[in-house]
Amino acid sequence: MSKISGSHALIKSLLAENVKTIFGYPGGAIMPIYDALYDYQDQIRHILVRHEQGAAHAAEGFARITGTPGVCFATSGPGATNLVTGIADAMMDSVPIVCITGQVASSALGTDAFQETDVIGITIPITKWNYQVSRAAEIPDIIAKAFYIAGTGRPGPVLIDITKDAQFEMIENFSYKKMEKHPTYFLPPSPTPEKLSAAVDLINRAERPLILAGHGILISKAEKALVEFAEKSGIPVACTLHGLSSFPTGHANYVGMLGMHGNYGPNYLCNEADVVIAVGMRFDDRVTGKVDSYLPNSKIIHIEIDIAEIDKVKKAEVAICADAKEVLVALNSLIQKKSYPIWMEKFKACYQEEYQVVIGEAINYNGSKPRMIQTIHMLSEKTEGKAVIVGDVGQHQMMAARYYQYQLPDSWITSGGLGTMGFALPAAMGAKVATDREVIAIIGDGCFQMTIQELATLVQDNIAVKVIVLNNNFLGMVRQWQELFFEKRYSFVELKNPDFVMVAQGMGVTASRVTDSSELSAAIDVMLAHQGPYVLEVKVEREDNVFPMVPAGQGVRDIRLK
Repeated sequence: MSKISGSHALIKSLLAENVKTIFGYPGGAIMPIYDALYDYQDQIRHILVRHEQGAAHAAEGFARITGTPGVCFATSGPGATNLVTGIADAMMDSVPIVCITGQVASSALGTDAFQETDVIGITIPITKWNYQVSRAAEIPDIIAKAFYIAGTGRPGPVLIDITKDAQFEMIENFSYKKMEKHPTYFLPPSPTPEKLSAAVDLINRAERPLILAGHGILISKAEKALVEFAEKSGIPVACTLHGLSSFPTGHANYVGMLGMHGNYGPNYLCNEADVVIAVGMRFDDRVTGKVDSYLPNSKIIHIEIDIAEIDKVKKAEVAICADAKEVLVALNSLIQKKSYPIWMEKFKACYQEEYQVVIGEAINYNGSKPRMIQTIHMLSEKTEGKAVIVGDVGQHQMMAARYYQYQLPDSWITSGGLGTMGFALPAAMGAKVATDREVIAIIGDGCFQMTIQELATLVQDNIAVKVIVLNNNFLGMVRQWQELFFEKRYSFVELKNPDFVMVAQGMGVTASRVTDSSELSAAIDVMLAHQGPYVLEVKVEREDNVFPMVPAGQGVRDIRLK
């Protein structure tokens, strides 16, 4: 067999992993890889982003839709460090991505060579695994290991740094074998009969049980098993921010979203639950509020694939370290069929109170300027809850999470753990590349300006992402906190924004603006009917707030409706 370079070995390895799309940005230290990629343009689509952070987030969006690792390329030095925010985001939110970075030649390592950074040292805390390749012969096995680790167990990011000489070096007898297991990478076993029996006993004897559904439901593709579990057990279901769309919002057992800006019922009533079944969630601080006062009298069944998350925040009565789908399928054959009409009525009463104080007024608002809730509610109705919604971070994120009625799995993508402003536009780009479904990014005016340059990528690659910019000329969530907790001392939160319509049009994106509520319905129709990328700027009420709200440092029973 003829010799091939390390760069060609890399591309052939990616093809063996069925990689069809790469998001990247070339540069000096990764140029040999890009030269090799030139020969495979009919097999791999490369999308040239405008900033490496956009490549990482796009890989995340792609992975969130497909369930397989997204891939991004960057050069050494600033190229690699520009990936860091996206890598950290993927680590916090358990998203599988494989990042390939170029590096200076082995002989120059440690000499402060041009565009040299220790990307391995920088990314150790924010990757599941990283590795520096300095010999071309290593590439096939290292790439196989990278994909295995990124996508196995609790998913996450992996970074492979390849020195320039390894990219040029020739190797003989290229062969590639996908990794099926690794001797030092231990996956959790199947749930034991004893653990299942203990869980079933608690569930069958419960009087006020509650299911907390997290991102792990979507990762393990356990949505149908969760619906069956809820319907047979009769237990109400609440979703974490990342658990949204794992359970249909219109289902009779659905009681709302957990967390700081979640629904009133599941937050206020969770401490009355005698048994809590937490599935694929990690008791994040935005869910628990003050931990000491969260679920003080509840017996917790914690189903979680990562053993490090079990007993980390809340002590479990029954801890099952296993895949969520496997556990739910097993439990479905063992639990009794029950119902809890009195317990469910409590959630309904809480929702009625929330509707009267918060929801109804905003949805039916007839003032001149649109409101965020009104916009999301209208979008949900027009798309029948079947679009993929990609939220950025802030007030608009919470509005999109709460008021879009998710009917299909994998319909909600956002930055949760890291809370990365600028996430939505490139993540929506990656998601749209991966699906034929309508993909709509909901972005605030502050977030939009962090990655607005990726509009040019949408145009160049004809990626039909729809963008709704909810513009209040504020960093809205920070302003809300300053209003409520800092005596309205608005310190550096007001934004003098560019003309977003002109900016979008200047990049080749069709765009329009809404300034009056009467224009909103028709404008959304035009956006949805458009065949390519589109930006709809909605000039919303300037000082609209997100409620309910659990104030920072307080318990979930301290949730405020206004």
